[in-house]
Amino acid sequence: MLAVNVQESNTSLAVGLRVVRRDGSVTDFDPNKIRVATTKAFLAVEGDSATGSQRIHELVDTLTEQVVAALSRRQPANGSIHIEDIQDQVELALMRGEHHKVARAYVLYRAERARERAAAQPQKQAEPQIHVTLDDGSRKALDVRALAQAVHEACAGLDDVEPRLIVEDTLRNLYDGVPEKELGQALIMCARPLIEREPNYSEVCARLLLRELRSEALGFVFNEHRAASQAEMEAAYTDYFQAYIRCGVDLELLDPRLLEFDLERLGQALDGKRDLQFGYLGLQTLYDRYFQHWEDTRFELPQAFFMRVAMGLALNEIDREARAVEFYELLSSFDFMSSTPTLFNAGTLRPQLSSCYLTTVPDDLSGIYGSIRDNALLSKFAGGLGNDWTRVRALGAHIKGTNGKSQGVVPFLKVANDTAVAVNQGGKRKGAVCAYLETWHLDIEEFLELRKNTGDDRRRTHDMNTANWIPDLFMERVRDEAEWTLFSPEEAPELHDLYGKAFAEKYREYEALADAGKIRNFKRVGAVDLWRKMLGLLFETGHPWLTFKDPCNLRSPQQHCGVVHSSNLCTEITLNTSDQEIAVCNLGSVNLVRHLTDDGLDQDKLARTVRTAMRMLDNVIDINYYSVPASRNANLRHRPVGLGIMGFQDALYALGIAYGSEQAVAFADRSMELVSYHAIWASTELAEERGAYSTFQGSLWSQGILPLDSLELLADSRGGALELDRSATLDWDSLRERVRRGMRNSNCLAIAPTATIANITGVSQSIEPTYQNLYVKSNLSGEFTIVNPALARELKALGLWDEVMVNDLKYYDGSVQPIERIPADLKARYRQAFELDPRWLVEAAARRQKWLDQSQSLNLYMSEPSGPKLDALYRLAWERGLKTTYYLRTMGRTHVEKSTVTDGQLNAVPMAPQACSIDDPDCEACQ
Repeated sequence: MLAVNVQESNTSLAVGLRVVRRDGSVTDFDPNKIRVATTKAFLAVEGDSATGSQRIHELVDTLTEQVVAALSRRQPANGSIHIEDIQDQVELALMRGEHHKVARAYVLYRAERARERAAAQPQKQAEPQIHVTLDDGSRKALDVRALAQAVHEACAGLDDVEPRLIVEDTLRNLYDGVPEKELGQALIMCARPLIEREPNYSEVCARLLLRELRSEALGFVFNEHRAASQAEMEAAYTDYFQAYIRCGVDLELLDPRLLEFDLERLGQALDGKRDLQFGYLGLQTLYDRYFQHWEDTRFELPQAFFMRVAMGLALNEIDREARAVEFYELLSSFDFMSSTPTLFNAGTLRPQLSSCYLTTVPDDLSGIYGSIRDNALLSKFAGGLGNDWTRVRALGAHIKGTNGKSQGVVPFLKVANDTAVAVNQGGKRKGAVCAYLETWHLDIEEFLELRKNTGDDRRRTHDMNTANWIPDLFMERVRDEAEWTLFSPEEAPELHDLYGKAFAEKYREYEALADAGKIRNFKRVGAVDLWRKMLGLLFETGHPWLTFKDPCNLRSPQQHCGVVHSSNLCTEITLNTSDQEIAVCNLGSVNLVRHLTDDGLDQDKLARTVRTAMRMLDNVIDINYYSVPASRNANLRHRPVGLGIMGFQDALYALGIAYGSEQAVAFADRSMELVSYHAIWASTELAEERGAYSTFQGSLWSQGILPLDSLELLADSRGGALELDRSATLDWDSLRERVRRGMRNSNCLAIAPTATIANITGVSQSIEPTYQNLYVKSNLSGEFTIVNPALARELKALGLWDEVMVNDLKYYDGSVQPIERIPADLKARYRQAFELDPRWLVEAAARRQKWLDQSQSLNLYMSEPSGPKLDALYRLAWERGLKTTYYLRTMGRTHVEKSTVTDGQLNAVPMAPQACSIDDPDCEACQ
C-alpha cells in the first residue's frame, strides 16, 4: 500500500513532465523507473534478504518521492528535463540519505553504461536536428542563432554571467517537436539554477521572462504575432500603452475614465529602460499575480502597470496628467511602492485600494454574523482584517433571550476562520484575518489554544491568526507576581473601552464586586502562570501575538473620539473602531536604499518622495471602493494613512553597519525621524490645500502633541516607568506650530511587512534582518533561490566568491560565521536573523516607535528559545513602550532542496520558513 501511495504522490507532483533521452527523443516521465534503478543499486550492495527487502522497499519509496519533488520544483508543468539531470538527482538523494556505498554503486553503474554506449557507437554521431512545432501544427528547424541572441541580449551589461552555459543547457533539454511557446520557458528554467552561483543571473532570468511577456502582451493587444527586443520595446512603449488602455477598457477590466487622460503624453513618459531593474522573483511575482490578464494571457507590461496605478491614483487631480507622471516616476523608479491592494486594483472598475480593515464585533447574534459578513466583503477585494472579539460573552455566560448559557467566543471564531479560507481574494492571494481578545476575557485560556494541533478540532482555528490585547495592568501584575481576574464582558462591560489609569481603577472595582459575590462568572489565576502559558503557546504555535492596549491608546492622536480595540492582520495599524466605524488604513512604503548617498540618507530626495507618497495615499481615501458603509464612514471622517519603510537591512549593508549594533539602533532612530518629520509636514501641506480632516479639533495634533510628545502620556500612565531614548535632531518646534493649524490625516505612519512589494523592488523586507544569505523562497509564484547580493559583491571584491564559497554557504545554511576565510568585519555585518541577539531588534524598534503615530510589524527571531529568554524579551518590548509585536520566529528543522553545481557535488539550499496565512514566508498581509 505504501508503494501505491508514494507512486500516486510522485505522479501528481510530476504531471506533464517529459524526459529528453540521449538520442534526442522524448518520453513521458515515469517515477517507477527511478524506483527500479534505485532498488537495483540497493540490492547490488545489500543483497535481497527478506528483512533487507522490506527495508529497501521503504527507503526506495522515500528516495523516489524526494527525487520527484526536487524535479518538480525545478521544472514547470509540461516542462522537459534531460535524463542525465534525473540521474544526477538520484545520486544526490542517495548521498543526502548517507547511503554512500549505494551511491558509489549507482555512479559506477552509470559510468559502465556510458562506456557501453561509447563502445556501441565508436563513430561520433551528428547532433540530432531539433524541430519546433508552431501553433498551427507545422514544424520548422530550431533557429539556434536566434536562441543564442536572445540569451546574449539578456546577459548584456551584466558582470560574471555566461550566455554559453544557458544556451548549452537549453539545447540539451530540448527535444524534437518541442512547441515554440516552450522555448522561452526552457531558457528561463536553465538560467534559474545558476542564480545560486551568481546573483546576476536573477536579472538574466527576469530579462528572459520579459522577452516572453513582451511577445504575449504585444500579440494580444495588437491581435497579431509580435516580438520585440528591449531596444525595440523602448521605442514602441508609447503606441503599445495607448492600445493597452483601450484594450483593457474594452474588456471591462479598466476604468473607462482612463481614456479621458492624454494617453500619448503619458505613453511618452514611460521609461522602457526601467524594465531592466527587475530581478527574477520580482518580475515573476508581477507576472503571476499583478498584471492585467484575459483568460490567462497577460497583456500588461511593467511600465504600463506602473502608469495604470498612477492614473488610478490621479483620477481626481486637477492636472491629472502631471500628477500621473509624478506618481509613475515614484513607482517605476522603486523609490516608493504602494501596497498590494492598490497595485492590484488602481484604475480598475473595483478600485479597492486600501490595505487594512479593523472591526469590533458586538455581543449579539445579528452583530456577530454581520461582522463575519463584513469580513467576507472586505476580504474579497484584497483587504487584510483585524477583528476585536472582546465584547462577545464568555463560555457559560447567561443568555437572557433564551435563558440558556453561552458557548463563548470560540465557536464564532471557527466560523470566521472558515470564512477567511472561503474568500480567497480572487485567487490572487489567500484571505486572512487576525482575531484579538483582551487578556481579562474569561475565554482567554481557550483562545490561547486556538492554533494547537491537538484537542477538539471544532474548537481550533488552524487558518486564523490570533493576538492578545494586553493592558498595562496585566504586565504590572506579572511583574509583581500577583493574581489576575478573568471576567465575562457582559458583567464587566466598561473594561472594553477603558485604558491606562481609568482601566486599572475600574478593573479593581470589578474585582471587588466579584469578591462581594455580585459577579458570578469570573476566575482567578496567577498572572505569571497566565503569562507563561501565553509565551508557551506563542512558542509552540506562533500565536497569539503579543500586542499592548495602553501604548496603542495613550499615544493615539484620535483618543478624543474613540478607542483602539485591536490592531490589524499584521499588527502595524492602531485605529479606533466602533459599531458605526470600521477602521481603514491605506499603506505604502519608502525604499530606504534608493535614498542613500555616500554620506547617508539624502534628506532632500527623501522629503520629495514622502511628499508625493503622502499625496498618493491621501488620494486612495477618496477613490477607494468601499464594500461596507461603515468603512467608508470611518475613512472619510479621519483619513488615516500608513507610510512605512522597506530595505532597512540593505541600507545597513550599504552603510557598512551591522544590524546588531548601537550604530544600527541609531540609524533606525534617525531614518524614522526623517520619514516621520516629512510625512507629518506633507500632511500639513495637504491640509492647507484640501482642508483638515473632519475630526481634527480635539485630537493630539490640534494640541500640538506629536508622536514624540505622546511618550510623556504613556510614561505618566506608568508612573514614569518608560525606559527609552527620547532625543531628536530636527526642528520639531516649527513643525509643531504648523500641525496645530491642521492635518489632512489623523494618522500618517505605520511600518507594514512589505513582503511582496519588497520582492518586486528587489530589497529586504520592511525592517527585517536578513533571514539567510542563501535560501529557497516559496510563495504563490513558485520557488526561488535567493542569494544575498550584497554579500556576494563584497566577497567578489575580496576575491572570495567562487563555487567553493557557494557550497560552503549551502552547507552552513547561508551562515558566514563558520567559514574561516571570511573576515571578521563581514561576519559581524552579515549575521543572519537567528544569529542576532533579538534584543537588538527590540531596541531598534523602540527607537522607531517614538516617531510613529501607529505601529510596526515587528518579527522577533530566537535561535534557542527558552522560558526565561522569552520572558525577558517580551518584557523588554513592553518596557520600551512598543505597541505591538508580530511573529516569533524560532529555529526549527531546516528544510532543504538538493541541487547541483558543475562538479555535481551534494549541496543543500535551505528553505525559508512558512509564516502568515496571507502569502509568503514573511507575511505580506497588508502589502
